[in-house]
Amino acid sequence: MSGERVLVAMSGGVDSSVTAALLTRAGHDVTGVHLKLSDTPAHLQVQGKGCCTLADADDARRVADTLGIPFYVWDFVEQFQQAVVDDFAAEYARGRTPNPCARCNERVKVTALLARARALGFDALATGHYARVEGGRLYRAADPAKDQSYVLYMLGPQELAHLRLPLGGLTKPEVRAIASDLGLRTARKPESFDVCFIPDGDTAGWLERRLGRRQGDVVDSSGKVLGHHEGAYRFTVGQRRGLGIAAPTPRYVLRIEPAANQVVVGERGDLAVRTVELEAASGTDGRRLRAGRALARLRAHGAEVGCRAVPLDDSRVRLELDEPVLGVAAGQAGVLYDGDLVLGGGTIAATTREPETGGSGRPLGSGTPSGSPAPAPAPVSRLRPPDPAVGSRS
Repeated sequence: MSGERVLVAMSGGVDSSVTAALLTRAGHDVTGVHLKLSDTPAHLQVQGKGCCTLADADDARRVADTLGIPFYVWDFVEQFQQAVVDDFAAEYARGRTPNPCARCNERVKVTALLARARALGFDALATGHYARVEGGRLYRAADPAKDQSYVLYMLGPQELAHLRLPLGGLTKPEVRAIASDLGLRTARKPESFDVCFIPDGDTAGWLERRLGRRQGDVVDSSGKVLGHHEGAYRFTVGQRRGLGIAAPTPRYVLRIEPAANQVVVGERGDLAVRTVELEAASGTDGRRLRAGRALARLRAHGAEVGCRAVPLDDSRVRLELDEPVLGVAAGQAGVLYDGDLVLGGGTIAATTREPETGGSGRPLGSGTPSGSPAPAPAPVSRLRPPDPAVGSRS
């Protein structure tokens, strides 16, 4: 990719700073761009929280000055509001737990930005994501602790052909060391794990301001009322704390029923599911996901489990899991792997407790099928509700 004209998405963090530095050092014609995603007034912005603050834009600009590359700020507020923020609230109102980072990559930070870059004559877009693109396919990062391939599963050949991920073969300490050696001001900048448009971390409060207080019941599987809530959007599947009920044994959120405005709770074993249905499913090879075996990751930082994928139609796939998995929430991403290769994925639409029959045992993708045994379900101490913030900013 020598001599390419590359647009680098610069968030103001160390990862995107080093991405720009590596590409500049490799001899590419690099331009930096910072995306303005929010109209939050400066006095309400929280330093070190969220992203896309004035301080972040200033950090990105100063890094660009240090590297001697052009730098711009582009206004993506409207696109981000519609594609990510409004979607986030709407998904919670439907009783689901959305994944805003995956949605942002799908609709804004990668696809929309790449389209604009190509329209302006750039050969490629580069980001600070930890993942690899090889031979036109998406792979896990070399550093499993930082791998972000999970939130890029929706990218196909057209996007991957013009996406550059220079950090895919590096570890975080190596990235910070490069930034330090180059004297970049972001070398020691801490990471942000917040939902970027909720910098104070109070997702329930943010949703209440958006959706209003909606009182309802907390019930068991038989419909018996155990308590009350101020909004079903305050809960997610697998949640144990803050249920507002008294019970002789721990209770967990099994599902949210927005039409009845009920939160259904039960025992830990009731969380176990054996089939998962994905919607809006796609493969990184540009084709629909095919029948066969794979490893499935059903939450950003969750363990993977072996499964058999059974296509239902062009955009829906059923995953028949080798072992029960706890706390699988609708709205999260379900991503399929064959070793390090990302086969594709979709959004979790439904789950069931019993496996269904049918399907093929052929491998889903190219390469050697993984055949690794599925990890055992997490003990109670490790069980937690899905985190809508799936990773640090890039």
